[in-house]
Amino acid sequence: MTNASSSESPGEVQDGRAGRSASPGLRIAMWSGPRNISTAMMRSWGSRPDTYVSDEPFYAYYLKKTNRAHPGADEVISKHETDWRKVIEHLTGPIPKGKPIWYQKHMAHHMLPEIDRGWFDQMVHCFLIRDPRDMLTSLQQHIPSPTLADTGLPQQAEIFEEVRRRTGIVPPVLDAREVLTNPPGMLRLLCKALGVEFREEMLKWAKGPRATDGVWGKHWYASVEASTRFGSYRPKPEPMPSSVHGLYKSCLGIYQRLMGFRLTLSK
Repeated sequence: MTNASSSESPGEVQDGRAGRSASPGLRIAMWSGPRNISTAMMRSWGSRPDTYVSDEPFYAYYLKKTNRAHPGADEVISKHETDWRKVIEHLTGPIPKGKPIWYQKHMAHHMLPEIDRGWFDQMVHCFLIRDPRDMLTSLQQHIPSPTLADTGLPQQAEIFEEVRRRTGIVPPVLDAREVLTNPPGMLRLLCKALGVEFREEMLKWAKGPRATDGVWGKHWYASVEASTRFGSYRPKPEPMPSSVHGLYKSCLGIYQRLMGFRLTLSK
């Protein structure tokens, strides 16, 4: 199925708090969880000449508030903005470099409960999900003993419902496996749902890091830095660790519910 998107044009994104137009341009908030293809998706959008990208802008605040022992946490906190109010002010301000589109890669679990959601009204939202079996097999290699909150799935579901409530529209959902199986087809669907033209540049990119990557990239982005395009889908060769079997059961129902809203290609 394909889902409807907002009818507002890029220059008409509305600020629901103040009843006025936000700074001109289309702001795309892509909500993902960890160990997904979110960085590859950011590379894809960053390859468009009309798009500026941002990498997990609430991460430093999340780490400072939760004291989670993530790789490079101290450096992230010291080099990135830790005041969520200033982050929101930036994300809703003028789009950097005068671009008409701003693609913002967000981790859903970084949106802690105290962060005001009013800025959601200035964004067009979409969601990127991944089979929890593959996600957990990868996640536990970076974060020992992950919790349900660490997966970002309950937060994705909460934000999804918040967006539906605010807009009356079902926001687009992409499944990582389907993107990897058919990148051009799924990216065309996403662009159509967001009201932007698909561009062939989205299918490839240059190797290496980007100035727009967070300082955490050296800990997490080795695969995407070596890539030049979306890879083919390959099931994880190793079995899911027994230590996360219980967590997998908790994740599965949330994932399956979001899967019911995903964009799919016509048969």
